[in-house]
Amino acid sequence: MNTLTVFPLMRRWLGNLVPVVTTFLFVLIGQLPLPVPLLSDVAPAFALISLYYWIVFRPDLMPYAAVFGLGIVQDAVAGAPFGLYALVYLLVQALVLNQRRFIAGKPFWVFWSGFAMVAPVAALATWMLASLLRGTLLAPGTAFVALVMTIILFPAIAWLLVHAQRRFIGMVEA
Repeated sequence: MNTLTVFPLMRRWLGNLVPVVTTFLFVLIGQLPLPVPLLSDVAPAFALISLYYWIVFRPDLMPYAAVFGLGIVQDAVAGAPFGLYALVYLLVQALVLNQRRFIAGKPFWVFWSGFAMVAPVAALATWMLASLLRGTLLAPGTAFVALVMTIILFPAIAWLLVHAQRRFIGMVEA
């Protein structure tokens, strides 16, 4: 194999890592404290946006094992009980894959509306599981504010992901 064939293979291999790497980065970014008074405990679910985006447009590059691993990383950095986000992310993946045919290739508002239906399911599942695992009913107000912020910020994060996909992967769907 000569060097002219190695570089395209490396570029393709690295491009295939973009969905997992961007979602991992959003897991970390989601744990940064917000510089907004009274909202320091609330963070948008950036990783959920990234997960939804990649499952809709490139499900072949977001396997169940990667989703599970990203959930475990989210549990670790958030201080959540291990398995909480992993279970929620797998639930989201199954839900989105089931409804993908109604979302992919449609106008942006359909894509965003799909997310606006998936995000509350993920938020409710996270809140319920966290309450159950901690043995106390957690305050739903912070979860609701984070949910609203997540849905509002969805277009901006999706725009970044579209550009990452175009730059590193291409727009070919699986």
